[in-house]
Amino acid sequence: MRDEGFMALVDKFYSTDNGRIANGFLVASYSAFGVPGQQWYAGISAVVMLALLWAWAAALRRCSGWQVPRGLPLFSAAMILALFCFASTNTYKTFFWPASSVSHTLPPVLTAAATIPALLATSRRGRALAIATACVVGAVMGTLSEETSVVALTLLALTMLLARKLFPAERLAFVRTWCASAGGGIVLGTAVLLTSPGSRNRRAHHHAGAMFAPESLAASLRGYAHILLTLVTNWQYLAAIAVGTLIGVLVRREDGGIPRPDHRAPLVLGFGVLALLVSGYVCTVITHPAFGSSVATANRLWNDYLFLLLLLLLGAGGLLGNLLVRRYRRSARPVAVGTTLLSVGVTVVLAVALRDLGSDMRARGMAWDGQDRLLRNEAAAGATVLRYKPLVISKMTEPFGNKDKRAWPAACVATYYHVKEITDGPQGS
Repeated sequence: MRDEGFMALVDKFYSTDNGRIANGFLVASYSAFGVPGQQWYAGISAVVMLALLWAWAAALRRCSGWQVPRGLPLFSAAMILALFCFASTNTYKTFFWPASSVSHTLPPVLTAAATIPALLATSRRGRALAIATACVVGAVMGTLSEETSVVALTLLALTMLLARKLFPAERLAFVRTWCASAGGGIVLGTAVLLTSPGSRNRRAHHHAGAMFAPESLAASLRGYAHILLTLVTNWQYLAAIAVGTLIGVLVRREDGGIPRPDHRAPLVLGFGVLALLVSGYVCTVITHPAFGSSVATANRLWNDYLFLLLLLLLGAGGLLGNLLVRRYRRSARPVAVGTTLLSVGVTVVLAVALRDLGSDMRARGMAWDGQDRLLRNEAAAGATVLRYKPLVISKMTEPFGNKDKRAWPAACVATYYHVKEITDGPQGS
């Protein structure tokens, strides 16, 4: 793709689609490579997210001063990422569909990684760099994902409110400045997004002004209750508690002793749960106008706060593991083995599900390639109306789906092949 094509897509996001400039930049980055870009996005994003989570885990370990076995940070990061991406009611939409991952899967991980400079800052220059980085990343996040921005702002507000109870006096000014810088960046980016022509078009199309109507708020609350029920009954998320328990059992102080849990730990978990409940509901409210009742089943929209839930489960498991090892030191090894086996068992279950999904994707890909060649040949021969056979996978929106109530997918396919119209049916029928 030429530069003007790249920038044209970014401008389309800003001026027409939704106003998300950073989102458009990432979409243009993989779209520049055509179909291979779509195919390789999932693998590349997985490597990037794993590297960021590994670096974040290492920064947390260094900041705490605790000692852990060498491979534990990578193992923990890999497990949380596996649960985040694959323990889903629709893994295809959550992870393999680039448009969804860019908006709802990658942003929470980027937000967590943005704290790395703050965790490692020990000098005046390091603190200044961390504050500047927080502002820049916040501004990018504001134009990347509205929902992740909501979660981040909620956490930042609660952190500033409770900063005096959570941080030592010598770090208080830095923490508050960092939070203000990050929050200011998010507000700035969100302002750019909300004032964009694309965002105004989207809000007008979905009648977003009605999101605060009593009936919409009530429907959002019902949908959010359904979402929470789905999340808390997903047994695979027990692996997050297991990983946290493993960390709690194995972590040691620098002198080799078993650390006692900080008295602030329950407060951190408590305000984390509060942030999850508040931000999750707000995310549901702002997405309800576009998704309606399906907001309760569109699982890709949950990732913006699901990541926070997994971190809370990890923290709860850490407290549990620490309690067990302090009370029953001889049980440390059996607990470590048991939690590791549980984590590995969950990954095996996820791998089996991914194998089946992989077979479906290959079959769908081969069918798409065959139909694509036929459609291109027909269009090149001068046809202006093509027959298109829907190739649905994982409840993805296809032309003529939902009893043909959505006209825009067919219009998009016609535009893609530069023809006037497509009709329902296999090519050549």
